[in-house]
Amino acid sequence: MTRLRVMLLVMAPVLVSLSANAMAVDVAIRRAGGQGWGASTLYGSMFDPKTVGTVEGVVLSVERFIPLRQMGWGLLVRLETKTEVISVHVGPGWFIQDKGFEILRGDRLEVRGSRILFDGQPAIIATEVRKGGDVLRLRNDNGAPVWSEAEGDSG
Repeated sequence: MTRLRVMLLVMAPVLVSLSANAMAVDVAIRRAGGQGWGASTLYGSMFDPKTVGTVEGVVLSVERFIPLRQMGWGLLVRLETKTEVISVHVGPGWFIQDKGFEILRGDRLEVRGSRILFDGQPAIIATEVRKGGDVLRLRNDNGAPVWSEAEGDSG
């Protein structure tokens, strides 16, 4: 039993260090736009600054989705405006969760973002989502994500 205690005492700092390093790497990857959500990724290249505008509407549904293969999950909102029902690509799930921003069916939102065609259907890559007095900033008007430490990231 003493041998086990000695091993645990020796190994505990190593395990703590490895765990802290893994968490730091995960945070760095996320901030760099990791999981495929960065400005310089295939998905990020769909963002068109010339089509940035604002819509208002009521949330019909909220779901997790993965826009392209090998991306992390994100939040997709189906928004009913006065003129259309449109999919809003809010952003990566981890970022929205970290911000504590909750979107529920029936919520009234104002969404600013780039209009794109996604799988042949109109959609918006959000730069900002407003719900009442709360604002979730996601990207600047050029598409650079706010979770990235450097604009023009490669994540």
